[in-house]
Amino acid sequence: MKNIDDRSPERSRSEVSVRPPPPPPPQPLASSNICKRNMTDQWIQRSQSLLPTATKDSWDRMFDEGYGCNVMIHTDGNGLLYAHANVLEASSDVIKGMIKQAKRKGHWRSISIRGVPREAVQIFIRFLYSSRYEKEDMEDFAMHLLVLSHVYVVPHLKKLCEWHYEKGLLAKDNVIDVFQLALLCDTPRLGFLCHRIILKNLEEVSTSEGWQAMKESHPRLEKELSRSVAYEQNRQKQRIRKQKERKIYTQLYETMEAFVHICREGCRTIGPKNKDINEGKEQCCGYSAACKGLEMLLRHFAGCKLRVVPGGCSHCKRMWQLLELHSRLCVDSEQCKVPLCGNFKERMKKQSKKDERRWKLLVKNVLSAKRIGGSPFFLQTTEVVFMI
Repeated sequence: MKNIDDRSPERSRSEVSVRPPPPPPPQPLASSNICKRNMTDQWIQRSQSLLPTATKDSWDRMFDEGYGCNVMIHTDGNGLLYAHANVLEASSDVIKGMIKQAKRKGHWRSISIRGVPREAVQIFIRFLYSSRYEKEDMEDFAMHLLVLSHVYVVPHLKKLCEWHYEKGLLAKDNVIDVFQLALLCDTPRLGFLCHRIILKNLEEVSTSEGWQAMKESHPRLEKELSRSVAYEQNRQKQRIRKQKERKIYTQLYETMEAFVHICREGCRTIGPKNKDINEGKEQCCGYSAACKGLEMLLRHFAGCKLRVVPGGCSHCKRMWQLLELHSRLCVDSEQCKVPLCGNFKERMKKQSKKDERRWKLLVKNVLSAKRIGGSPFFLQTTEVVFMI
């Protein structure tokens, strides 16, 4: 008898060749919010098709006909429903405890489910039998079913109610009521959706009957909601203000780049000495928008007679500010040939601490608007003569 380890090379090669291929590497997951939402939708669809239709029909017929029932359910309006204790106990631990504590009358036991319409209780009990419900039932009694699912601990039904609200049942006229209910029934996602709708439609929602009722019954909740709305509005204003500031700093950065571009290469009819300028040129190195405005400002600055008069031309003031900003961004004023760059460097030493802090903050914001890669662009200057 041969040893197991005494195998021929041919046999070992054949065994290796028939080995199954390794499994594929795991695929990257999508974003968490989209993934969770897709999983919820898939779970809802899968839950509706777990049991065959014939089985669900049998459970529905069992509930409708009430054959062999041993539990009486009392509802509002002197309503009475009949059910099977085994089904209710298997579906809800809370109802199981109620049935055990109920007094027995023969083989019957009696429990009460009050506080909601009789139709809502009937839909709820039917769901415990077959996990079935009609679309119209959910549209009419979604709030009551959410309460029942929370009180009697039926997570499957609670997820369904939350899913239907997210898919279209949530509206401006019922968002306040659903929001309060979401807080009571411990459904944070539904509460978040309600809060988002309230923020977007505050004017309409604040004049609704639900808001007035909440203001009278839960004044503290109304104050907290108003405070959160004010906080969100303030955040939105700050976000818009920062976007505008970022846009201004980006424009200043592009203007500085266009300034150096004009001084080094020329743009249309303005440029360095001994440089052929194409008057019909429309595009220039990606700075056409900034170059056009800066070229007009340079033309005005060269010919304006009020540029040296204190309190004179506002356009010339703007040009003086741009020149000073360039001098603060320029690293080496000795090599830079941009007009007045060195003069502004000397002027910085005589400025007050307040002005110095203000200019440093502006320079920091302008540089943070865009990342500068490679060698400093503001040093790449040549001798400039404005041809006007």
